Amino acid sequence: MDQKSSFHPNPSKPALALPPGSTDCHCHVFGPVSAFPYAEDRTYTPEGEAPKEKLFAMHDAMGLQRCVIVQAGCHGFDNSVVADAIAARPGRYLGIALAPTDTSLDALRVLKLQGFRGVRFNFMRHLGKGASLSDVIGMTDRLAEIGWHLQVHMEKELLAEMVPDLKRSRVPVVIDHMARVDASLGLDQPAFTALRQLLDDEKFWVKVSGSERASRQGPPYSDGMPFARTLVAEHGDRVLWGTDWPHPNLAGPVPDDGQLVDLICEIAPDAAARQALMVDNPARLYGFE
Repeated sequence: MDQKSSFHPNPSKPALALPPGSTDCHCHVFGPVSAFPYAEDRTYTPEGEAPKEKLFAMHDAMGLQRCVIVQAGCHGFDNSVVADAIAARPGRYLGIALAPTDTSLDALRVLKLQGFRGVRFNFMRHLGKGASLSDVIGMTDRLAEIGWHLQVHMEKELLAEMVPDLKRSRVPVVIDHMARVDASLGLDQPAFTALRQLLDDEKFWVKVSGSERASRQGPPYSDGMPFARTLVAEHGDRVLWGTDWPHPNLAGPVPDDGQLVDLICEIAPDAAARQALMVDNPARLYGFE
């Protein structure tokens, strides 16, 4: 494998034929840095560039026709790398921005015109100290004005204490990567219990991506499957899926994206559940044409 690349250079062809309009709701682009430099105050530097052309090629090979690109922390608050990728596939690609909590309504409207549909905040130690949760929730007044949602990525230990504030959000809230549960701790672990209870509130959505991050066994990530499958079974109308390509800051082997696509059959065992997960839910939340 090319050691300068953070993604699998030759993913397998999935056996699963995805339904038309299937959406990768969580991926990133890095560079090229000659056109889109990394932020000087970044907390990590990718192993290699992962430009839009490589992302498009992966999606085409997997049968993924729509996409939501999440602005990566290494590019900071300059969302132009994602805007550029969205513009290259208009109508099919949208984005999630990174932005300070005091971003003006006018600036948010500019991002919306570029194809962004929400803003993400990280509460992860390895990504550095970010905005306070109270300031994030305060920002949702402006997000509501433009029909955006809030996306939150947190360490599993933080979810329970964040719940009261998250419930004050004026807009829908998407929880990233199944709240970063640890598969070795089982379905009854406090973080997963808190996540399931939070999802009883219809304001909340969850990405059933990240089995490779939850797993403590490695490919094919069998220990992560019960978590994603439970969420799809219990809240099938508010679940989303994504590759997390090019898999930044991941310990262990780089995932084969074709194998990740094939795991959708285990996460959503029947055709109706896969249609909701891959097509209908993303269309409803992000507003694809």
